[in-house]
Amino acid sequence: MEFTIIEYDPSYAIQTVKMWRESKEHAIGQEAKHSFEDHMFFLNKILVRDNKVFLAIEPSGKQVLGILACNENWVNQLYVHTQYQGRGIGKKLLDLAKQQSQGCLFLYTFEVNKKAQAFYERNGFTIVGRGNANEEQLEDIKYEWTQS
Repeated sequence: MEFTIIEYDPSYAIQTVKMWRESKEHAIGQEAKHSFEDHMFFLNKILVRDNKVFLAIEPSGKQVLGILACNENWVNQLYVHTQYQGRGIGKKLLDLAKQQSQGCLFLYTFEVNKKAQAFYERNGFTIVGRGNANEEQLEDIKYEWTQS
């Protein structure tokens, strides 16, 4: 599948948040805890402050296919549009996070999200912890990737 990865552009904010919320809800079976407006604020004012944020965009530039927010140590957010999963978008975004890293990355995924667990494990991440320090009150799995 053809797509382009761009640095986050606020003109895609509404579409990005819509995709992100739908993808997360699909992955964990739980509606968002925050309003759409709060999610927009989080993306535009908080997430971009401490992370590099990238979007996967279809060639026409009209559809957001995925989002990656990362820094040199963490993958903070990685979501792919539900209709475009399994087409290499998540892998490309994750590879970008690895390239941006200092050779080691951590991330959390929800234990109920078996698809994400399989994806991260296929891409070299190993489990290093468990817990549930999240507002969704779901069990978390902490993963680590180290460059070989």
